[in-house]
Amino acid sequence: MWKPGTLLLLSLLWASGELQQETEQRRLPPPGKLDFGYVPAGVYETLAHYEPGPIGILFQLVRAFLHAVQPNAFPHDLIVKLAKDKFGAIQTEYKKPENIVLTLQAIYYEIGFLICAAVGLLFAILMPVVGLFFCMCRCCDNCGGEMHQRQRKNADCRRGLLGTLLFSTSLVITIGVLCAYAANQNLSSQVKNIRRLVNSNMRDLHTFANDTPMQIDYLISQYATAKNKVIYDLDNIGPLLGGRIHGQLDKEVHPALNQVLNMAGAMRETKEALENVSVSLVVLQEGERKLHFNLSRIRNSINRTLDDPGCLDEESDATTAQLCRSIRQSLSQLQISANFTRLPDVNPQLEKMKNVVKTDLSSVVHRGFYALNDTPHMVIEQTRAVVMSIQNLVGSVGNNITSFSKVFPVQTCLSNFTIFISHAHAKIEDYYPEIDQIDFYRWIGCIALCCMVVLVLAFNYLGLLCGTLGYDKHASPTTRGCISNTGGTLLIAGVGFSFIFSWVLMGLLTAMFLAGGNMEKLLCEPFHTKELFKVVDSPYLINPEWKNFIPGYLYNDSELELTTESLYSTCKENKGIYSALRLDKVFNISSFLNTTVFTKDVVRQLESFRIDLRGIILLESEGKQNLQDFSEAGLSEINYADFLEEVNKGVTVVDVVSFAKELESQTDLMPRGRLQTALKGHVATLQRIHRQQIAPMEQAMSALNQSMRFLERTASDLPNKVTDVLEAIEAAQHLISHNATLLINQETRKYSATIIGYFNQYIEWVKTSLALEVAPCKPFSNVLDTAQIMTCSFLVDSMNTFWMGLGCSTLFLLPSVILAVKLAKYYRRMDTEDVYDDMEIGNNGYHIESSQGVPNPVMTSVPTYDTMNRFPRASAPPRHIDW
Repeated sequence: MWKPGTLLLLSLLWASGELQQETEQRRLPPPGKLDFGYVPAGVYETLAHYEPGPIGILFQLVRAFLHAVQPNAFPHDLIVKLAKDKFGAIQTEYKKPENIVLTLQAIYYEIGFLICAAVGLLFAILMPVVGLFFCMCRCCDNCGGEMHQRQRKNADCRRGLLGTLLFSTSLVITIGVLCAYAANQNLSSQVKNIRRLVNSNMRDLHTFANDTPMQIDYLISQYATAKNKVIYDLDNIGPLLGGRIHGQLDKEVHPALNQVLNMAGAMRETKEALENVSVSLVVLQEGERKLHFNLSRIRNSINRTLDDPGCLDEESDATTAQLCRSIRQSLSQLQISANFTRLPDVNPQLEKMKNVVKTDLSSVVHRGFYALNDTPHMVIEQTRAVVMSIQNLVGSVGNNITSFSKVFPVQTCLSNFTIFISHAHAKIEDYYPEIDQIDFYRWIGCIALCCMVVLVLAFNYLGLLCGTLGYDKHASPTTRGCISNTGGTLLIAGVGFSFIFSWVLMGLLTAMFLAGGNMEKLLCEPFHTKELFKVVDSPYLINPEWKNFIPGYLYNDSELELTTESLYSTCKENKGIYSALRLDKVFNISSFLNTTVFTKDVVRQLESFRIDLRGIILLESEGKQNLQDFSEAGLSEINYADFLEEVNKGVTVVDVVSFAKELESQTDLMPRGRLQTALKGHVATLQRIHRQQIAPMEQAMSALNQSMRFLERTASDLPNKVTDVLEAIEAAQHLISHNATLLINQETRKYSATIIGYFNQYIEWVKTSLALEVAPCKPFSNVLDTAQIMTCSFLVDSMNTFWMGLGCSTLFLLPSVILAVKLAKYYRRMDTEDVYDDMEIGNNGYHIESSQGVPNPVMTSVPTYDTMNRFPRASAPPRHIDW
């Protein structure tokens, strides 16, 4: 029932592959972009991504260790062979060469795990045996069991070193236990998230089922967008088609009309320039007469002032006389430079230009622009009947598309799918109590394993604490205090529990190592690298008759390239199930969207357009005659060189302002008196003349200069310019009247392509939406990702971190045992000790060779090797090398 239901559900998602093949033969220019909006879609809430947090560092360390243990690549071929054989031949015919090769390949791949497992098993077997022999050895007063301590010079140093090493070892063991405890707690906390992940996945599947019909209805309804756009473009054929024709004509016509319009502007500016020249000449000629009179008068006044006796008496004031001579010599520069009276007037040219501008050439040009811009209206009037025919043809496709939604029982299929999801969810809910109970027992077991090591650590830390705090360096080995003795006893107790628990821990951890390590290397790591998908996608793996399982099961076409990896990757990108399951190769809806016949009819109707633009007149004869009159206005008869020559001379020979400043500076050097006062008065007169007469003349000269230069540029080759403008107008008029047919046909084809392009856009949008937005299959990849997270991130990573931490702690119990046995000798109270009768005994039980700097005569008289005399009551005299 599930297989037919799946096919029926998928069939409602359409497939326009064959339709696209039919329309791809006609490649059209891209039309205006239609906005079909966004396909309504629910939000999938499952975030199939796991961030372990700080404990992730431990996970990475475990993966690095596993990579060092097992650096081999994923055995793809080996697993495929074993899976195809279902492990049967290897079990029944294991002596065959090919099966022996497979076995050796498996052993080679697992060699790292096997070596580590062998070490772990060897540890688990030997540890209790060694512990048994160690206990028997100590019962015989060997292996540190004898309650006698040899006296050595470096006893304190050895004790400190052993204590430091044991403390460091215990710290390493503690870190391992903490890592294991953290992994245990992490697994328990993540188990609580399983229900949340499962519920969110189920809600996403319900969202998928609920949103799919709405999305399909939206695809169907958006045909109206393309249809309305086509009708809109047909209603606006004037601005669209006529506007395009106008735009193409405008490229040639507009520059020609602009040239005429520029000529009209040049006419007005020429008339204004001639008026400015006429006015400026009057101002300059009148100003020249007045200025000549005033300059002559000021020169005479200064000459009379310089006749003062102070200027002539060189013996009494040589400086003043010299300044007077300098001023008198410079007076010759104080005169007019330009001669404007010799310049002729421009009244004849001005009168002609006034007659030229009486004709409003700009209005004539604007009438030509108006006629050109009326092209869209002409197109509307000439295509009205064809447009009505096309509009009646557009609606015939909509009924076929709308009826498509009634072909398949969409709601029934989705209801069955929803019931299946709810049933599966209910079954999963039934397992939650068992999962919680199993996790509780697992947590208790892991805590018990950690407590085994914690018990040994407690004895080690307490032994170090009591031994360190209770140690008295003044006490001999037989007189050590109770606290110190307790510390040594605790250390020995820790050694005993180490032997009891370590082999049990190592056996369990080895089993966990083999299980967790192989799950990481054979399941989790290949899933991330997608090697696992390659195994599943191996041809003929599941069914010997199917190359690819999924298309073989769904479509009975195993040759179709649809793999588990491609399906997962497509759903991972949240694309539609249409593209994920390659439905475009299976279903055909060309009978429902038979736009090919429709577009041919539209093209045929559009090609029947007949547009005539010969009624457009760009420039009337009145405008052409006006241009001819402008070229004959006599601007070339003006002697521009004489005008510019006088203008460039300047008003006076010398700058009056500079002359006045120089005169003032020279006057300041003269002694105060009547002469200086008179000269300063002349300075003020010169400044007033410049301000009232010269400055206005300079402004008039500037205006005259600009006007004459403009007239000179305008008059330059004016007849040829007018001829070029008239020729451009004639060429543009010829284009409109005789050569516009090709342009009209070209733009009509583009307009037709735009109309057809709207339907192509709709088809492409449907395909894209089906591939990317309709029924996005992210929930299905999320289900697989969630299973991977729960298996690998929750279980395998935590389990591997647990055995890694507790395994390191178990291994470090070996040096802990050795160090604790040796260190306990320095904390426990001994039964016997070394005694010295013939020498001074130090406070710590060791002999002292000198006392207060005085040599000991006994020590110096007894050879160091004479142990019988030096240690008469020692139960076991030390050797010479021990001293």
